[in-house]
Order: sequence, then C-alpha cells, then structure tokens
Amino acid sequence: MKTSKLTALVFFGLISISAYSETLPVVDVYETASCPCCKDWDAHMRKNGFNVQVHIVDDPSKFREKLGMPHRYGSCHTAKIGKYTIEGHVPADDIKQLLKENPTAVGLSVPGMVQGSPGMEGPNPMPYDSLLVLSNGKSQIFKKH
Repeated sequence: MKTSKLTALVFFGLISISAYSETLPVVDVYETASCPCCKDWDAHMRKNGFNVQVHIVDDPSKFREKLGMPHRYGSCHTAKIGKYTIEGHVPADDIKQLLKENPTAVGLSVPGMVQGSPGMEGPNPMPYDSLLVLSNGKSQIFKKH
C-alpha cells in the first residue's frame, strides 16, 4: 500500500513538473563558441526548467541591437524569451517573475559580467541588480541580488 501511494505521488509530481516546464517559452541564446560563462548560464537556465536553444555567433552584440536592447546594458550573451530580450547573467527566477508579471518592457539585463551572478559564480560574489529595460532606453531596478 505504501509503495503504490509513493508511486502515485511521484507520477503526479512528474506530470506537474512537466506541465510547468511546457509553459516556459524557449530561450534562444546568442553567444560565442569560446565563452565558458555563457555555457554555465545556459546550464543554469536548463536546471530551472527552460528549454535553451544555443546559437553560436561571431558577435552577440548584433543580436542585442536587433532585439532592441541598448548597448549600454550589454554583456557576453543575448537571449530572446517570448517577447523579451534578456541580456547577460540574469537569474532564471527573475525571468520567471518577468514572464508572470508581463510588463511593457524590452526585457531584463545584468550588464557586464558580475561575479556571483548565474554562470559567474566564484569565491568573491558581488551585489548586483537585474534591470528592467524600458522601450525608451531607460531602466529601473527589477530585483537586487
């Protein structure tokens, strides 16, 4: 009896996880082949339920521009998730919150390559902000880390 209850819980739990991950849009990431921290961010996104499609490009900044993210918010990779552009090492939870709140914005950015952000983990993490980038090119703090 205990085994069948456990099996049922696992079964329903897997259905629940699968249904949730199916609601997350595909993440199209534009990065160079030689950037290890980009690969680490991709892994962070996959670990958090996103389906990540990597596009190896010579210059991610061309995609940043094409997707409407101002260069001043730039980092080493650019991603497209639904209607939003994600620039740099933005945490997956911030992206999930963005998708849930659905604000009118270009997307999120963690400019530069901040030690301690997803994909940039290390011994000396620094505080950083995820910025909500607006269509007028201005930004506001979305979340402090």
